Amino acid sequence: MNISNGMKRHIIVEIIVFFFILLFVYAGVSKLMDLQKFRIQIGQSPILANIAGLVAIAVPLIEVLIAIALVFPKTRLPGLLASLCLMIMFTTYIVLIMNSGEHIPCSCGGVLQQLNWRDHLIFNIVFVILGILGTFLQYNNPDKKTSTIKNILLQ
Repeated sequence: MNISNGMKRHIIVEIIVFFFILLFVYAGVSKLMDLQKFRIQIGQSPILANIAGLVAIAVPLIEVLIAIALVFPKTRLPGLLASLCLMIMFTTYIVLIMNSGEHIPCSCGGVLQQLNWRDHLIFNIVFVILGILGTFLQYNNPDKKTSTIKNILLQ
């Protein structure tokens, strides 16, 4: 079976989208399930302490909304751009925390909370790269409406 470049692009985008959906649903739901703990952890941050209540609600909701946007072909490109922007913000936050000299616990949900700051930075950088690649491939997709796995398999 010979796979065209267009089909390869679609498959790569679908894999990237799958990982972002998995990440954002998992992280967002984990935070929402223990919202009080997340708010307390955010409150310990010297950067976010003054807006901890707002951030505690906004971040998981934004993560879930971005995951939903990624599901639909018509909102996939904005979803990828939002994913990239959110991952850049999270990565910038990690760099600032790492350079603050204070010991701040990670406020991520679930198993991601077990990562140390260095590993978390690497994890985020990988997702920033995936976000750049996915956005580029989706933006340059000549037929953005056929970017679902179902449509790829039917070609």
